[in-house]
Amino acid sequence: MIEELKKLKEQAKQEIERIKNSQELRDLEVKYLGRKGELTNILRQLKDLSAEEKKKIGQLANEVKNDLVEQFCQIKIEVEANKKREEIDLTLPGQKFARGRLHPLSQVQYQLEDIFTSMGFMVLDGPELESEFFNFEALNFIPDHPARDMQDTFFVEEGRKSDPNNRLVLRTHTSNCQVRAIKEYGAPLRAIFPGRCFRHEATDACHETTFYQLEGLMIDKEISIAHLISVMKTLLTEVFKKEIKIRLRPGYFPFVEPGFELDISCLICGGKKCPACKHSGWVEILPCGLVHPNVLLAGGLDPKEWSGFAFGMGLTRLVMMKYGINDIRLMQSGDLRFLEQF
Repeated sequence: MIEELKKLKEQAKQEIERIKNSQELRDLEVKYLGRKGELTNILRQLKDLSAEEKKKIGQLANEVKNDLVEQFCQIKIEVEANKKREEIDLTLPGQKFARGRLHPLSQVQYQLEDIFTSMGFMVLDGPELESEFFNFEALNFIPDHPARDMQDTFFVEEGRKSDPNNRLVLRTHTSNCQVRAIKEYGAPLRAIFPGRCFRHEATDACHETTFYQLEGLMIDKEISIAHLISVMKTLLTEVFKKEIKIRLRPGYFPFVEPGFELDISCLICGGKKCPACKHSGWVEILPCGLVHPNVLLAGGLDPKEWSGFAFGMGLTRLVMMKYGINDIRLMQSGDLRFLEQF
C-alpha cells in the first residue's frame, strides 16, 4: 500500500504539471481527491490492516493528500492568472464609462447665476425651513393673509404663537431671503436667491408641491420701473438667445408696490394654447415690482432714501419653456430616460 501511495503521488504530480485550463484542474482534483477518487479508494483498504500498519500508512496518506492539495492550490493560482491574461485583448477599444450630468434645473440655474453676476448681482442662499416672520411678516403679509392657510403652506412646527420667529414653515418662496440680505449687507444691494420652495398644491401638468424659484433684489437710490424692465428684458434675451414676446400686467404681491405679472408667450405651443399654459397662450413666469416700503423698514432701511425692485422667477417653469417640457412632474420624477436627454 505504501508503494501504491508513492506511485499515486508521482503520477498525480506529472498530470498536474500538464494542466492547461481550469476544467482540467477540476477533473484532476475529482480524480485524485474526490469522494470516489484514487486516494480515497486506497484509504478504504486501511480497515484490513493491523493497528501498527494503520498508523504508519495513515500518516503517509495524510502527507500525500496535503502535498496534492498544496500542488492543486498552486496550479490553480497559475491557471487563473493565465486566464486573465488571455482575456485581455489590448487591440479592442476601451469601454465607455457612464458619466453623470447636471439636472436641467441645475443647468439653467447656473446659467442664470452667470448672467446676473455679470450684471453685478451676488448669489445668496437662505434656509428652506424658515420662520414665519421672514417668510411672511417681514414681507408685509398680514396675519390673516390667505398664503398662510394650510392649503398653501406646510407648517412644520407651531412653537410659541407669541414668538413669530419660533413658528416654522417650509418656505413658500425664496423671497424669505430679501430681508435677511438687507439686514446682512445693507444698501446699495444687488442679489439673487435661487432655491427650492414648497407649497401644498394639487399637482397637475404645471403645478407641483416642490419647485424651484430664483428671487432677485436690487436696492439703490432712485430705482424705477424702467430699471426693472431693462434687467428683465436682458435676462430673458440671454436665457432664450432670442427676443421673447412678453406682457406686463398689474398684479398684487404684498412685498412690492406697484406689483406686476410678467408673462411670456408659451414657447411650447407658440401661443396657440396648450395644457402647459393653461390654454391661455401665456405663461406666468416672473412676478415683480418695486420693493414695498414696509419691507425696507423691516430690513432697517429708510424708504425715503432707498428704493428698489424685486422679482421672483419660477425656475422650474423657465426650464419647461426653454426645453419644451410639457409636464412639471417630470422634473422631480428621477426618471433617467427623461434626465439623460439634457
